[in-house]
Amino acid sequence: MERGLHDRDRVGVQDFVLLENYQSEDAFIDNLRKRFQENIIYTYIGQVLISINPYKQLPIYTDNDIKEYRNKHFYEIPPHIFAVTDNAFRSLIEENKGQCVLISGESGSGKTEASKKVLQYIAACSGNQETIENVKDKLLKSNPLLEAFGNAKTNRNDNSSRFGKYMDIQFDFTGTPIGGNILKYLLEKSRVINQNSGERNFHIFYQLLAGASDEQLKSMNLTRSLQDYAYLSDGEKGIVSSINDAENFRQVMQAMKVIDFTVAEQTQILNVIASVLHLGNVQFTEEEGKAQITNTECVQSIANLLGVHLEELKNALTHRTIDARGDVVTSPLNLEMAIYARDALAKAVYDRLFSWLVQRLNVSLQAKDTSTARNNVMGILDIYGFEIFKTNSFEQFCINFCNEKLQQLFIELTLKSEQDEYRREGIEWVPVEYFDNKVICNLIEEKHKGIISILDEECLRPGEPTDLTFLAKLSDRLGDHAHYLCHEKAPIQVQKTMRRDEFRLVHYAGDVTYNVVGFLDKNNDLLFRDLKETMSKADNNVVRVCFPESEYLEKKRPDTAVTQFRNSLNNLMDILMCKEPSYIRCIKPNDLQTAGVFDDQLVLHQVKYLGLMENLRVRRAGFAYRRLYELFLNRYKCLSKQTWPNYNGPAKEGVKILVKELNYGPEDYRLGETKLFIRFPKTLFETEDAFQEKKHDIAAILQARWKGRVQRRKYLKLREQVIILQSYCRRHLAQQAAKKRREAADKIRAFIKGFITRNDPPNGYNEKFIANAKRMWLLRLAKDLPSKVLDMRWPSAPTHCQEASTYLHRLHRLHLARKYRLALSEERKRQFELKVLAEKVFKDKKSSYPASVAQWFQTNRIPSEHGANVNSFIANSCNGESVKYCSACTKYDRHGYKPRERFIILSNKAIYVLDGKTYKQKHRLPLEKLDFDLTNHSDDLMVIRIPLDLKKDKGDLILEIPYIIEFCTYVIDTVGTADVLKIVERDSLVHNMAKGKSGVIDIQTGGGEPGVVRDKSGHLVVIAGQ
Repeated sequence: MERGLHDRDRVGVQDFVLLENYQSEDAFIDNLRKRFQENIIYTYIGQVLISINPYKQLPIYTDNDIKEYRNKHFYEIPPHIFAVTDNAFRSLIEENKGQCVLISGESGSGKTEASKKVLQYIAACSGNQETIENVKDKLLKSNPLLEAFGNAKTNRNDNSSRFGKYMDIQFDFTGTPIGGNILKYLLEKSRVINQNSGERNFHIFYQLLAGASDEQLKSMNLTRSLQDYAYLSDGEKGIVSSINDAENFRQVMQAMKVIDFTVAEQTQILNVIASVLHLGNVQFTEEEGKAQITNTECVQSIANLLGVHLEELKNALTHRTIDARGDVVTSPLNLEMAIYARDALAKAVYDRLFSWLVQRLNVSLQAKDTSTARNNVMGILDIYGFEIFKTNSFEQFCINFCNEKLQQLFIELTLKSEQDEYRREGIEWVPVEYFDNKVICNLIEEKHKGIISILDEECLRPGEPTDLTFLAKLSDRLGDHAHYLCHEKAPIQVQKTMRRDEFRLVHYAGDVTYNVVGFLDKNNDLLFRDLKETMSKADNNVVRVCFPESEYLEKKRPDTAVTQFRNSLNNLMDILMCKEPSYIRCIKPNDLQTAGVFDDQLVLHQVKYLGLMENLRVRRAGFAYRRLYELFLNRYKCLSKQTWPNYNGPAKEGVKILVKELNYGPEDYRLGETKLFIRFPKTLFETEDAFQEKKHDIAAILQARWKGRVQRRKYLKLREQVIILQSYCRRHLAQQAAKKRREAADKIRAFIKGFITRNDPPNGYNEKFIANAKRMWLLRLAKDLPSKVLDMRWPSAPTHCQEASTYLHRLHRLHLARKYRLALSEERKRQFELKVLAEKVFKDKKSSYPASVAQWFQTNRIPSEHGANVNSFIANSCNGESVKYCSACTKYDRHGYKPRERFIILSNKAIYVLDGKTYKQKHRLPLEKLDFDLTNHSDDLMVIRIPLDLKKDKGDLILEIPYIIEFCTYVIDTVGTADVLKIVERDSLVHNMAKGKSGVIDIQTGGGEPGVVRDKSGHLVVIAGQ
């Protein structure tokens, strides 16, 4: 608890006992609001837990949360329903005293969900054997089953419990659940036939229609439409978004299997539910004062589902048999009575089915083996909360009476009993005024004078009693009571808000106005004998058990409904009084069922009628902890040397010694006649912590002594064994050392012999040495491999690695070459392809070839000043041909060999020769018809052989091209063959001239400046270099 105090300004205090202004209602509500806004829904008043319904799922119920709260002190951890359950559970096991968890609050405040969390914690804290799991499953599965048949949507709560439930869980001595028993109280069976606007009938009807298969519905003659059934079509219900009826039906059927319902029983239960729906659709007409059934097919469906005779059922719905002192008289029913009989049968069938379900569930939950039982029982009470509706009837009267009784129990067990205990123990304290609602309980249940007695008296008296005569009798006898108010005696202002058929009770929770219409009928709860007899003959076993034959043969009138309820309620009070209670007070923060909304006035109203302020004042005036001297001394006697291990004097004197030893302050405790009272939980925690620490110290001393003796025995035995083991170890180590030395000598000897014979063929002496030499050579080679293609280095290799070295050298060269090739760009690759082509054509054939190797080929050798004009010609005159090469050149005339400046262009189809000055075309020579002659010297002269059909009597073309090797390579690459090129190895070239004449070109080598001249003989002389 103390760890949360530093956050109290933001999230409030965890226990209202620590609230500074504890008498202020505003401070109380403000503390609740702070915690609610931080999603902290639990707060303590001492050991009473206040729970605010969050209307949403919170992540505070996981397995980790259960572990956190298990076996912890109540105030050691933050408030939680798990803490309350764990405290009750441990008290049950450790102190062998029956426990009960009382969950109370208004409808919609979260009581049903709280009971589920209690069950969840108990199930998680018990064992997991197969039989135990079976019991836990049945306890947990009882919830969806009972909720389906006993819960309904109201205007205040989508899952409101319309019955009271008290569950006893039986445990064995280890705290394992071995069985259980369930008591149910006052099922609101009138809901079967009628619901208020905006409310629904019991869940099971909607679950059946939404979740059953088409075959099942067909066998029961049902449809899925709610509007087809009178008992479901009243009120503005529609589909409820927070409820999944189909999924819930699946869970209900699964629960039936877990709780050991047979397949036949499941079918019979669903048939009963279907028969109730069909009953609501039975219609009557009246002829001459006699009721007649108009839709026999509905009755036929009911007869088939319940296994009764059709005619007997029709007769029972329209006739009544009376046995008056041996005279049996059967009379027909009028329309009003027939409708009453139909609705009474529907209510009775459903109510008795629910009772049978609870009884059947108890049979399944009954402990199979009671040999280990120690009568350890924990009860969980989940009963309807206080209800104030727009129209309050007989059901609300009973529900609110029940809440008055529970409030009285709370007063007796907490407030009043607390004061009485202090007085008995002689403890001084400040008396606290509180409202004792015993006066209201007496007003309702006092013999011969209370409302219940008057109601029974009016129901049983002869004549024609009515609801109004009952109200008149109430007003006559109770009109002067301070907590009763009727229309006749009310002030004028109150009369304006009350009808003449209403009375008002001043409950502890507020004023409630009840309408008496239906009080007598609901209290009589009359079901005609004919209907009982017909049901007792049903083939449906469930119905036959619910309507035993002995019932309709019994002449004695049964107790009225309210008397039965009062008796069962008094029995419940007796059960609860025998147990140690734990309280969970549930509060709803708003009427909208909306998360995050906190209505101060609504919460304050609930705080008042739950008596929380009185409870807080008692706790602050009193003491949070009290224990018998014997129990306290027995637990904490180890904390003082004077009381440990045994104290022979009076227990009270021993406790005095302990209190002094623990340095209790004078305001921290009081010594009563038989008990020690401790005011603050913190004081108790310090005592418990000291006990836990001391317990560990005592255990440590005992453990140390025992361990010392055991360890000495082990030591002596171990020392003897170690001496023997050491001798074996020394011998083994000496043997290992000798073996290691021999192996080392062998290795050195082998190495020396291997070195001596290292160059011999492999043998037994040198094979390891050679293998090592190969490995080392490979390692050196890997570190010193050439990284470039032109790097011809290669490390030397040992004798035995020469062959491998040759292969590796070649492979590495191939690898570098391939690596180089893959890294080439497309343009550079093209250059190499041309160079390779030039090598094939000119190497060792033309003297100028070696000089051309170092130069990269180019496609354009036109000087820049002529580039634009040449490009213009190409664009306008080449007709889309692809230009492969262009260059400046010199043409020699066929007459006199006069030089002319020209430009030569090579396309993919022809050779163009342009004038060097005018850039006009001089020649266009198709490639496929040309041949080319070169000399084998270093000159740049070329003779282009032109066929006769192209010569036009002009002869061959003589050109001097600066980059003759480059030009010829492009020509061969374009044509695709080297056959068009002829390299002449003579000292002269003969060419054709005009008019069939021949010219001679002489080649001179060995001296002179390179060039082209004409000699005196008229020949063209080419002076080639050296």
